[in-house]
Amino acid sequence: MARMGALRLIQGVRQGRALTDQPGALRALTVADQARAARLAAETLRHQGRADRVIDPLVARKPAPQIADVLRLAVVEMLELGAPAHGVVGAAVDLTRTLGKRGQAAAGMVNAVLRKASGFADWTALPPQSLPEWLRPALEEAYGPAILTAIEAAHQQGAPIDLTLKPGATPPPGAEALPTGSFRLHGPVHVSALPGYEAGDWWVQDAAAALPARLLDAQPGERIVDLCAAPGGKTLQLAAAGAQVTALDISDARLRRVTENLTRCRLSADLVTADALDWRPATAPDAILLDAPCSATGTIRRHPDLPFIRDGHGIAELIELQAAMLDHALSILRPGGRLVFATCSLIPDEGEVQIEEALSRHPGLTVERPTLPGIDPEWTTEEGGLRLRPDLWADRGGMDGFYMARLRKAG
Repeated sequence: MARMGALRLIQGVRQGRALTDQPGALRALTVADQARAARLAAETLRHQGRADRVIDPLVARKPAPQIADVLRLAVVEMLELGAPAHGVVGAAVDLTRTLGKRGQAAAGMVNAVLRKASGFADWTALPPQSLPEWLRPALEEAYGPAILTAIEAAHQQGAPIDLTLKPGATPPPGAEALPTGSFRLHGPVHVSALPGYEAGDWWVQDAAAALPARLLDAQPGERIVDLCAAPGGKTLQLAAAGAQVTALDISDARLRRVTENLTRCRLSADLVTADALDWRPATAPDAILLDAPCSATGTIRRHPDLPFIRDGHGIAELIELQAAMLDHALSILRPGGRLVFATCSLIPDEGEVQIEEALSRHPGLTVERPTLPGIDPEWTTEEGGLRLRPDLWADRGGMDGFYMARLRKAG
């Protein structure tokens, strides 16, 4: 049942739906099988290019799309996840037979191909999944071919679970302390069963995603606005620092997640449903955190479906939206106040270029270069922002791709 669920998820991705936007695909499965199906689907997408390198020499002609996904699913389960070949091959043949007349006709081919594929000895030597053509050239131009290859290798490794702790809280047993202040868990983890979860001592947040709030450096009693706040990790950080936080998001549903996280962690903030381009506070805030809508290309290591459901369309409009949101945020910030602009994107036009252009539009605006603990000086960019990439900390499990910069408004 888990394999059928995984195939449904993959087919949904082929139709443009994210893995997390397909609850109906797994509704009939047990909780354990839902988790297994989600993992199988994610790993198959993460290693699709490698699986195709194994399969292509073994087939006379290109299989139909659903049959190809059954083959990829089985190859990844055997060669990447280490499942016993005999069970995987048999299950794949049975799964193929459920796919109508075409599947019944292809069952013998699937059996033969997978039996041969099970003996493939050079899986770990295969190159990682390539980024799609709508993204790869831009990143190669920005970072060069060597770094691009390292980014793709980091995407293949997936992402461990990182935690942000409330001040004075104790991390779960076995958590690795990271140089920037986050804690990292390695291996399969049932998060809600860990010590400290129910008490609200910590929350899940990638180490890179935790840095914009640290860069803002909220002080007790400060009035701080978290624009585009959901799902709330940065809001929690600001509230835990003792600031008076207003968390704003355009979506009621997304703000409900912020409420749930605040409640579990025993923290408070004022929540506002509004368009960040229109909203104006009654009193100008001391600081603003703007984690702007973006292409999310820095999160592919944890969202391997993203390259398959995006085609690059709409990025130009996102860049325009980011600039408009940045200008509006500066207009509501008090004179002399500070603003952290952040995007979880690897594309410089959504990061470094945004700040360079903002400086030209706003006389007196300055960038305050980062001085955070654990930050390599090489991560600081020419204009004074912080560029993070998935290949950084490769020996520790990497980090999400992010850009952030702290701006100071003229007094």
